[in-house]
Amino acid sequence: MYIPMIDLRLMVDSIPFLLTGLPYTIGISVLTFLIGNMLGIILTMLGMLPSKIVKGFVRFYISFLRGVPGLVLLFLLYFGLPYQLNALTAACICFSLTSSAFIAEIYRGSIAGVDAGQWDAAYALGLPFRRVMRKIILPQAFRISIPALGNVAMDLLKGTSLAAMITIPDIFQKAKIVGGRTFDYMSMYILVAVMYWLLCIGIGWGQNRLEQYYAKRYEGKSSIRI
Repeated sequence: MYIPMIDLRLMVDSIPFLLTGLPYTIGISVLTFLIGNMLGIILTMLGMLPSKIVKGFVRFYISFLRGVPGLVLLFLLYFGLPYQLNALTAACICFSLTSSAFIAEIYRGSIAGVDAGQWDAAYALGLPFRRVMRKIILPQAFRISIPALGNVAMDLLKGTSLAAMITIPDIFQKAKIVGGRTFDYMSMYILVAVMYWLLCIGIGWGQNRLEQYYAKRYEGKSSIRI
């Protein structure tokens, strides 16, 4: 029975080359996470409108993008459109749209988790809906949603490896290049797996710090300052 061996020297020597793809991996992840958050908030707000047409569109958007595999959407944007999109543009659009659907559901659930008394107190003071959302509800909803948003950020980071399928030179694409040149995919895929793991540890650390910050900031407070 053949047992594949791991070439530690190759892994160490390949780290600098793989790191040249790190700006693409991190850049795409950060940009699409920010865009996904903005779109997710907009979708959440639209879903709260009384219009059945708007609510129907939001439900369809979320259902479709949560149900379609990211690779299918990526290929659709890159190969299926009448006009050829730049690979980086196609990847950013794909991951932004996909993440926005999940983030919209996170914010919807987080807003529903805010105590109803917060709404009643705000409206009793005569505050308009926009200010109620911006100053009172959304800050509390964001605090509730931090763990779930952390999971989305990790999934998004790992999902950017799909961009290698359309020639984006991220760390996974770099690992494929070295593996193809040396015929040692085992070592390279283990190396890139460790790199993704370390990046996810960084996201987890940031999530914990953010949770601690909000816990200290609002310790003993029952509401957000208006």
